[in-house]
Amino acid sequence: MATNKKDDVVQRPDKKQRKLFQDEYFDYSPRGQWLRAAVLGANDGLVYAACLTMGVKAANDVKAKFLLGLSNLFAGAISIAVREYVSVYPQLDIELAQTLRDKRMKRNQEEQAKRQVPNPLGAAIAASVAFSLGAIVPFLVGSFILDHDMKLGMLMATMNMSLVVFGWIWSVIGGTPVLKSCFGVLIGGLIVFAITFGQTTLLGSGGV
Repeated sequence: MATNKKDDVVQRPDKKQRKLFQDEYFDYSPRGQWLRAAVLGANDGLVYAACLTMGVKAANDVKAKFLLGLSNLFAGAISIAVREYVSVYPQLDIELAQTLRDKRMKRNQEEQAKRQVPNPLGAAIAASVAFSLGAIVPFLVGSFILDHDMKLGMLMATMNMSLVVFGWIWSVIGGTPVLKSCFGVLIGGLIVFAITFGQTTLLGSGGV
């Protein structure tokens, strides 16, 4: 009986071993195309909405600020979707043209089967949805907090927290190290925010 129990323990891996086995044989690479678009969209939305909200100083009408933020969120989501579609479509054209050339010459049959064809529409949707999710927090903070100093503090706190959360989500979806993803998204987002907000301040467009 003792031998059977020991064999049973050896044959049944624990949860960590099963998780490692699953991760080792799961191919995360097909997620890379739309995940890249989603990371770009979320960071763009967060930084864009935060900079826009920080620039609105004089307007105390909650309804007016809400409608302004909503219209900018909608316009930004459409803009990034179009940009992403236009940027990915040439890659799709190149891949399809190369596939046709390979078929005519009967070359690289194995590579054709493994080749991942870009999806411009999927990338556009991922970027647009992620942009809206990224912009929603600064949008709400800017719409309903009237005190400017409190608004700035809340925006910085929620932006940093959101960037870390985005990094964690991308690491889970993409199967990458959590700390590396969180740190990369946080630092990248803060750099883009500093450049964007600094530029608008220097150009004198910080007040509405």
